[in-house]
Amino acid sequence: MTIANLFRRVAPACSPGRLFLALAGSALLSVAPHVMAESDSALSLNGFGTFGLARTTTDDVEFVRDISQPRGVGKDWSALIDSVLGLQAAWRISPQFEAVVQATSRYRYDRTFTPDISWAFIKYNPTPNLSLRAGRLGTEFFMMADSRWVGYSFLTVRPPGDYFWYLPFYSIHGADAAINLSLGEGVLRTKAFYGHSNGKIPLADEQWDIAGSPMLGGYLEYQRGPWQVRASYANIKFKNDLPIATVLKIPPANISEALNFLSTRGARTHYYSLGVVYDQGPWQAQLMLNHIDQGSNALESSDGGYALAGYRMGTLTPYSGYSWVRSNKQPGLNSSSVPQNEVAAYVMQDSHADQRTIFAGMRWDVVRNVAVKAQWDGIRGEASSLFPYRQDNRARWDGRMDVFSLTMDFVF
Repeated sequence: MTIANLFRRVAPACSPGRLFLALAGSALLSVAPHVMAESDSALSLNGFGTFGLARTTTDDVEFVRDISQPRGVGKDWSALIDSVLGLQAAWRISPQFEAVVQATSRYRYDRTFTPDISWAFIKYNPTPNLSLRAGRLGTEFFMMADSRWVGYSFLTVRPPGDYFWYLPFYSIHGADAAINLSLGEGVLRTKAFYGHSNGKIPLADEQWDIAGSPMLGGYLEYQRGPWQVRASYANIKFKNDLPIATVLKIPPANISEALNFLSTRGARTHYYSLGVVYDQGPWQAQLMLNHIDQGSNALESSDGGYALAGYRMGTLTPYSGYSWVRSNKQPGLNSSSVPQNEVAAYVMQDSHADQRTIFAGMRWDVVRNVAVKAQWDGIRGEASSLFPYRQDNRARWDGRMDVFSLTMDFVF
């Protein structure tokens, strides 16, 4: 989804001013050679951002937006997890060719807000119904996933975590192809992609390097009037193992059997999802379901989803919803060595999730392209539900937490 489409549809590391300058520089340097040669109509520059504050009712765990974040929020108000600033430049080279670059600054795996080029691709439309792209592309594993940092495009403060937590993959290096076909009174759209993952996932004080892991998938979508339905599938084959020995500070030779049992190198994870969106008049509604089949003993397979409804009343839109996630516990390590069993059990427990969340909030479209939101999340789960929280105190955590959030989202 481009920023231009969003116009139609609807922190601690550095100051906002420095973030804006860094992002502007990243985007403009990518397109500057063409600005002098092309007319203003060929080049567009748009942006988006969120200033968000959040706090919880416990310090036993830290709440995060998804597993790409190494630290989260506790009882004190923090702008860490939801604040973001982005710029997107698009250059229409010809009626068939377009170049797009998007730069974002958000809290990332290395505990900084260092700006990153999230999109950088060439798009070619050989016919009105066929679109081809190559370069660094946003991931679309689940419906609406490619815009999940553009807060203005979402009714809620953030995409429901019980559904989106398992997607730390924000971009791939590869290519995709999309075809649009008229079908009855609606439009059928299908897309297929292939590429290699880009990025790292934080694990305690280390990072799990997923760069270079091959990914492929696609979706089939049908849109008719206010209804939009999408079924999608994707998989990733991880290139590297989790840095378990480094994180636990145990020599690999002492836990070799556990490491083999928990290996992720060469393991393939499958993602299945189904989404339905309704948007007409004052009503907005969404229903999303997913199943994630993990190929490694270190990660538990899971089922999740959410249901959401909102009702517009002028500039105000109250909304409420329900989300859930439940993972399936893996069998224990079959070994007579107690230390190895303990290591495997400890690691496997980290990926267990069993909770439900009731959330409610209000969106206020203050002026054009600016929205203010307030939201409460009531998380109720089992004490063993640790994923994806950070800094967990397993002895005290009871699985219950309330999250309060305030955000201001904008696009330009």
